[in-house]
Amino acid sequence: MAGACGKPHMSRHRCRGNDVWNLIRSCRYKSLLSSAILTPVSLTARRVCFQASKIWAVTRVRKTLKEWPDPAVTKTTIGQRRPEELAQAAPLCSRTEEAGALAQDEYEEDSSDEEDIRNTVGNVPLAWYDEFPHVGYDLDGKRIYKPLRTRDELDQFLDKMDDPDFWRTVQDKMTGRDLRLTDEQVALVHRLQRGQFGDSGFNPYEPAVDFFSGDIMIHPVTNRPADKRSFIPSLVEKEKVSRMVHAIKMGWIKPRRPHDPTPSFYDLWAQEDPNAVLGRHKMHVPAPKLALPGHAESYNPPPEYLPTEEERSAWMQQEPVERKLNFLPQKFPSLRTVPAYSRFIQERFERCLDLYLCPRQRKMRVNVDPEDLIPKLPRPRDLQPFPVCQALVYRGHSDLVRCLSVSPGGQWLASGSDDGTLKLWEVATARCMKTVHVGGVVRSIAWNPNPTICLVAAAMDDAVLLLNPALGDRLLVGSTDQLLEAFTPPEEPALQPARWLEVSEEEHQRGLRLRTCHSKPVTQVTWHGRGDYLAVVLSSQEHTQVLLHQVSRRRSQSPFRRSHGQVQCVAFHPSRPFLLVASQRSIRIYHLLRQELTKKLMPNCKWVSSMAVHPAGDNIICGSYDSKLVWFDLDLSTKPYKVLRHHKKALRAVAFHPRYPLFASGSDDGSVIVCHGMVYNDLLQNPLLVPVKVLKGHTLTRDLGVLDVAFHPTQPWVFSSGADGTIRLFS
Repeated sequence: MAGACGKPHMSRHRCRGNDVWNLIRSCRYKSLLSSAILTPVSLTARRVCFQASKIWAVTRVRKTLKEWPDPAVTKTTIGQRRPEELAQAAPLCSRTEEAGALAQDEYEEDSSDEEDIRNTVGNVPLAWYDEFPHVGYDLDGKRIYKPLRTRDELDQFLDKMDDPDFWRTVQDKMTGRDLRLTDEQVALVHRLQRGQFGDSGFNPYEPAVDFFSGDIMIHPVTNRPADKRSFIPSLVEKEKVSRMVHAIKMGWIKPRRPHDPTPSFYDLWAQEDPNAVLGRHKMHVPAPKLALPGHAESYNPPPEYLPTEEERSAWMQQEPVERKLNFLPQKFPSLRTVPAYSRFIQERFERCLDLYLCPRQRKMRVNVDPEDLIPKLPRPRDLQPFPVCQALVYRGHSDLVRCLSVSPGGQWLASGSDDGTLKLWEVATARCMKTVHVGGVVRSIAWNPNPTICLVAAAMDDAVLLLNPALGDRLLVGSTDQLLEAFTPPEEPALQPARWLEVSEEEHQRGLRLRTCHSKPVTQVTWHGRGDYLAVVLSSQEHTQVLLHQVSRRRSQSPFRRSHGQVQCVAFHPSRPFLLVASQRSIRIYHLLRQELTKKLMPNCKWVSSMAVHPAGDNIICGSYDSKLVWFDLDLSTKPYKVLRHHKKALRAVAFHPRYPLFASGSDDGSVIVCHGMVYNDLLQNPLLVPVKVLKGHTLTRDLGVLDVAFHPTQPWVFSSGADGTIRLFS
């Protein structure tokens, strides 16, 4: 059945439905427009606005449906209408159908309907939700969570290898999901990457259409009349010209001058003051010129400049730095036969390096008086007493005298020589009181420092001999023998590094009392201050090269477990339980009670030869074979306080005076140098070291001079033993 408008009744229903749908759409756009214009600050306010617009749209739709006539009533009343009403209804129906058609065509290409409905947050930057698990809220106010992404790089790599379409998979920023591009989208991306247009059907090289032809036409393009300003002078321009003329007359504006093409030259440093401190190139020094060639550089040098075969071979064996000439002179018959110089480029390069890398600067010379550089030392006459001349000569040894020692009272002198004898002298008269034949080279000798004990220790080969000289007080001699005889050997002898042996009756008559045998040759022997302990140095590389002996109990022990180099000499500290051990390059101080290393001194010498300790115990001197005497202040540093280089050859012995501030050194140059060494009680004042006298008297034998020195215990006298077989007293 058809209505009066010529359409079925479904057309009216369709018209009604389209109008309702258009109304809903208009309401939707109004809500979106209101939300876009009134952008709320927070998401909650935005959701409230959206819900209000939604309620308003639903109310409008319900109101429209109530006002619309019922379809059943319309169906029955249409046939009963008069022709005038049908004629009026026909245009209304046609206009409604046209509006519905226009509305359908208008929203047919609406892009907002094609958006993904899973993301309803709108046009909001998703960077706001980077730190949240959701990307927005839906119409009900519930969170829209992000898709879970628990895939790591290994899973992505497996997808890349297994999925053939992995290369065309991208991530949608609106929803966070993976999308696969179609062939058309991939082709679009490729065109954009190549710099082409996105539309494949667009031709950028279409023929241009000229808007104006080149033909001259009769009529102009426009018939607009000309302006008045095109033929009447402008008043504004007249005012500008008058101002410029006035400025030129006043000299404010100068006309352009013709440019001079000729270049102008000027002195760059003409304005600088040559006397200024900061003048340019004030400290410039011209480079030294090369030396002019001599006879050796000639192509036909004199015969004396030509090297022989021996000189040529010696020149070839030398290092390039050690050669006097960097070339060998050659002789050529004529200049035409001279070849090209092979080192020309290298020498030019070295010359350029010298000019470039070597700085040259003019230094101001400082006028210094040489006398001001010499320290102000006291005069030697103000430092007396000290030995100044030779007083006595002790003759009797047939070979070089290696060692000597003075008794604690200063009345007797003991000496050991390479002739196998040990002699006892009277100091005041230089008379030999006793000679003991030991049958070997005596390398070291030491008188017991305890005045209540009369004993002399001598190092001979691999044994240490203890003898009673039997000089002086007989009660003192007898008490010493009783002290040695009072020893009772233990029932079970302990294992010791040395063997204590009793002497024979014949040796007892000569003065020998005990013999201590070792496994290696003995090079030095020294006493402790109390007179009961004895330190011995053996010629070996093992840890047993230093041994300590106790005479009263006849016991021996090795204080070290390992060796720190070849030991040269040892000494006991005069007041503390310290043992000083001098090796070739260092001096180590050990605490005997704690059994630990206290200090290590570095003398910076090639080879330490001898050592002596100051009577106060805070200073040490040591001599070396490289002609150095090194003074150490133990309270100051482990490095030398002063290094004296007065001798010309190796130092053999050094010694301190027990009472006077004197120390002496003996060298292979045959001289004994006596120095004044004052040590102050004030720790802030450094020791005063002044050389006061050079004593000579020994003659050089086998390139050896003075072998040992020793001071008198009470007088400012010094004894010296030399390689000439004599002992000299300087007083």
